[in-house]
Amino acid sequence: MSERVVLAYSGGLDTSVAIPYLAEQTGGDVIAVAVDVGQGGEDLEEIRKRALACGAAEAVVVDAKEEFAADFCVPALQANALYMDRYPLLSSLSRPLIVKHLVAAAKRFGGTTVSHGCTGKGNDQVRFEAGLAALAPDLKIIAPARDFAWTRDKAIAFAEEKGLPIDVSAKSPYSIDQNLWGRAVETGFLEDIWNGPIEDVYDYTADPAEPREADEVVITFESGVPVALDGRPLTPFQVVDELNRRAGAQGVGRIDMVEDRLVGIKSREVYEAPAAIALIAAHMELENVTVERDLARFKRSVDQRWGELVYDGLWFSPLKDALDAFIADAQKHVSGDVRMTLHGGRAVVSGRRSGASLYSYDLATYDTGDAFDQSLAKGFVELWSLPSKIAAKRDREV
Repeated sequence: MSERVVLAYSGGLDTSVAIPYLAEQTGGDVIAVAVDVGQGGEDLEEIRKRALACGAAEAVVVDAKEEFAADFCVPALQANALYMDRYPLLSSLSRPLIVKHLVAAAKRFGGTTVSHGCTGKGNDQVRFEAGLAALAPDLKIIAPARDFAWTRDKAIAFAEEKGLPIDVSAKSPYSIDQNLWGRAVETGFLEDIWNGPIEDVYDYTADPAEPREADEVVITFESGVPVALDGRPLTPFQVVDELNRRAGAQGVGRIDMVEDRLVGIKSREVYEAPAAIALIAAHMELENVTVERDLARFKRSVDQRWGELVYDGLWFSPLKDALDAFIADAQKHVSGDVRMTLHGGRAVVSGRRSGASLYSYDLATYDTGDAFDQSLAKGFVELWSLPSKIAAKRDREV
């Protein structure tokens, strides 16, 4: 049987050109796989037709929006995943899902090789290939942009030579990756880190400085999963989709940062993640109400490590599996409602309630009815500070 190459296909110039190019390089058939993770844009059927028109032997399109929300965005939310305390892992969440469907297509069509459009400077090459190594280690991998020094100029010339049905004239000044969880923008004038972003950069969010009425929303969680907005039951996809619109209209979720890439370089990135930022803020506040103190303290370190693993492309790894089990257990009581005000680029919690709340008004109040026995505090403080007191005395004597 001849070689069969399964290509992660976006429908754009680079991956469209990759179809005939890979066929020439390998002498085999190319199977294009396009996965909808809520990135918007063209209809999936149009993308499938373009892949076939560019020479693909087969073209598979997968509507994975609900799967992406439930199986990838929700775990990131439960882990309060913010790389470097700011970035809510947009691209790094979609890559393992795409890998799953590439492997499924390889099994279905007898694929021997997988190809992706990543360069050698970014993180995504690691995410694709580490995922493939875990799920299908026998598959070979080709990355034309990295392995064959495939530049945009070469791609345009090749497309024109082959008469491919794609528009090679339009070129955005930015490199953009987007999905349901958010939008990432880089390159162009943003590579000078002194240059501030202009409004032209943004698409998911409105200018937060524009005057508008505030939007109040109540988010309902069950075991750490968002299940309703304003009392309306919704799937995780529907929750994220609606909050992207509502929080985005208030300018929530803009991030401008220089981050540490896995390959060792620093990169300037501009992100928009209105739903992700609002949901993480709400989820963290509900955890403050429902998760016991020492468990919450330890979970913060787990959350950070979970985010680093996913950013570094290790979604399919033993450590992440173990951390997933811990986080799932920690979410047992994270149920209730969080009220948020969306306005002026901020998502601010204004109310919280839960049947599993650890907050006790009777213990917290300073008014009549206070149930906290303050007479116990004096001895507690003395015993708590005793080791430090003994050490301080020793130090003075020595």
